[in-house]
Amino acid sequence: MTDLWHIVHAERAALADDLAGLREEQWATASLCAGLTVREVLAHLTAAARLNAVRWFAGVVRCRFDFDRHVAMRLAEQLGADGAETLARFRESVGSRTKPPLPLLAMLGETVVHGEDIRRPLGIRRAHPVDALTRLAAYYASTDQVVLAKGRIGALRLEATDGPFAAGAGSLVTGPTLALIMAMTGRAAYCDELRGEGAELLRERCG
Repeated sequence: MTDLWHIVHAERAALADDLAGLREEQWATASLCAGLTVREVLAHLTAAARLNAVRWFAGVVRCRFDFDRHVAMRLAEQLGADGAETLARFRESVGSRTKPPLPLLAMLGETVVHGEDIRRPLGIRRAHPVDALTRLAAYYASTDQVVLAKGRIGALRLEATDGPFAAGAGSLVTGPTLALIMAMTGRAAYCDELRGEGAELLRERCG
């Protein structure tokens, strides 16, 4: 658990550093997370780092179990007046160990996947540690708990070309571990990096 928190914190710190030089107009860039700007996605990450189980459940009840409304409410709480304030609030949360009632690997997934939702449209690239990505890919391949991932790769065999990750059985899909993670979580933009007879089927399932 401790080493996973260290990985989460390192991923948050790297994202904060990557966004330090953004101009205000760049904060309005559409992210890969449908309907949200990169600034809004960052605020969502801040909210997740500040929301414990009690506050999460209280908010869900307040929103009458409308989970989309709850996410929007918590995001708005952390948005701030401008991009600089949004980033400052996120930086304050880099070392937080507070989390909603989710597995810690899901928190790592939130940080990596949403971090890429932000980076990709801005043309920013990060070389994530392969061991961390491998653990995360194995988690997503095994569950639909937080996001449809296991169900998206049914009848497919995924194999990483840059690490040891492999999962599933069926038509082969190969590519970088990060691209496999992003495709598993529905990001079609990363399917261009995938190869194999099952790659087009996975792309269709990301639609």
